[in-house]
Amino acid sequence: MLDMTIGKAIRQRRKALKITQSHLAELAGISVNSLYKIERGEANPTLDLIEKIAGVLGLEVKLEVKKVTL
Repeated sequence: MLDMTIGKAIRQRRKALKITQSHLAELAGISVNSLYKIERGEANPTLDLIEKIAGVLGLEVKLEVKKVTL
């Protein structure tokens, strides 16, 4: 899922699993409105929240260091 926003990856996986936003929100213990905003890229969720949602969807959160040239 390289070059994909977190929200887009969540939405894509949720749809692949045929889970509604309200069901995913319930399973992750968050509001439907929060999930909606995350999927649309309108929110800045904490890493803990992203890990919670990812865990429900069977996704893994990875942080990578990009090579920067100065």
